[in-house]
Amino acid sequence: MTLRDERGTVLLEVLVALLILSMAGMAAVQLVAAGLNSEFDSRRREQVLATEERVLAAATLLTQSELDQRIGRHSVGELLIDVQRPERGLYRIAVVQREWPEIEDLVTVTYRPEVPRAP
Repeated sequence: MTLRDERGTVLLEVLVALLILSMAGMAAVQLVAAGLNSEFDSRRREQVLATEERVLAAATLLTQSELDQRIGRHSVGELLIDVQRPERGLYRIAVVQREWPEIEDLVTVTYRPEVPRAP
């Protein structure tokens, strides 16, 4: 084998090695980008859940008459709140996002005893 043949083989090996390294580098960049996107999505979701938690906490503090006035699905800022009265004295309160109204993110049931009316 001549020196000229060896140079061509070495050049081919270097090109293949560079191709493999560049593909590995591209994969690493894609993984980092996917990780950053996931982190951003997680932070946004955490903020939305914190807002939903505040809305749900405020709704659980409402009196019986205030809950009766809010039975059904109503808009609260960028969220929807769904108040139902499945049984006497029980109120089911759910918080959902406008984008996905069929998915209830947070739900609670609260009890408000019937207040006897004065004669």
